[in-house]
Amino acid sequence: MSLTLLADIGGTNTRVALAREGRLLPDTIRRYPNDHHPALGPILAGYLAEAGAGPVAGACVAAAGPVRDGIAVMTNLDWRITPETVATATGAARVAVLNDLQAQGHALGTLAPGALRQILPGAPAAAGASALVIGIGTGFNAAPVHETPGGRLVAASECGHVTLPVRSDEDLRLMQFLAAGHGFASVEDALSGRGLAAIHAFLRAETGHGAPRDAASIVTAVATGDMLARATLRLFVRLLAGIVGDLALIHLPFAGIYLCGGVARAVAPHLAETGFAAALHDKGRFSDFLAAFPVAVIEDDYAALAGCAAYLQARRG
Repeated sequence: MSLTLLADIGGTNTRVALAREGRLLPDTIRRYPNDHHPALGPILAGYLAEAGAGPVAGACVAAAGPVRDGIAVMTNLDWRITPETVATATGAARVAVLNDLQAQGHALGTLAPGALRQILPGAPAAAGASALVIGIGTGFNAAPVHETPGGRLVAASECGHVTLPVRSDEDLRLMQFLAAGHGFASVEDALSGRGLAAIHAFLRAETGHGAPRDAASIVTAVATGDMLARATLRLFVRLLAGIVGDLALIHLPFAGIYLCGGVARAVAPHLAETGFAAALHDKGRFSDFLAAFPVAVIEDDYAALAGCAAYLQARRG
């Protein structure tokens, strides 16, 4: 049975694996730091050489950046990925280049039950209902997942780069703080790993207290009772819940909202205590309507690889 190659390229790391008949082979997963490589091609060629796999029948790449006409331009990395470069590196006759959130959407339904952490229960959904995946990691993005007579359709977007909403004086001050560097404050500027650190910096400037922290140490400090870290996470979660609610009203994901990415997994244990549900449902006369959407966090770091495998399998032949 022929093998296919899968790659999930984030802003920091690239994960590579093999699949057989549409099933990810977990023992083949390898992780490569992006800053150690000039481009994707050498990673893929080196991986196949190390695995002794030789040319593969197909290859699917999920990239954290916009994909246009099959070409991905990374948002937080100076790489340009084309089907031709992937084919040259892998020998694959079939090549697909997806946005990473599209791959996450194609993974839904293939994940083990233990890969999901339920945050909010929602209401039962009819067969064929749409879902929504939201990625919070090095960047921020979302993609709706639709079931159609022709198969699953996961629409690409770059919604992390829309304007950060403002609902309070504090939000306005945060927006101005974030915009000071380049004149514009996006959702991703606040709701990402660097966004969490930026909110912490904003609150330090507001209070005159605290030392600089990165995203990981902020989450760690929450558990130790650090007041500034706790305030940072509360503001982050309030903004996140508001955006999730907005996206839910746009896409109506009755089959569920799925948060994924390293930052989503890191903050997941704190969502209940920081008011996620109340902020998500804070939509005036549509508050009760929003309670219909279940919310879960995808805790499988390799879900996008499984989605790549499923995508290739659905389009074989």
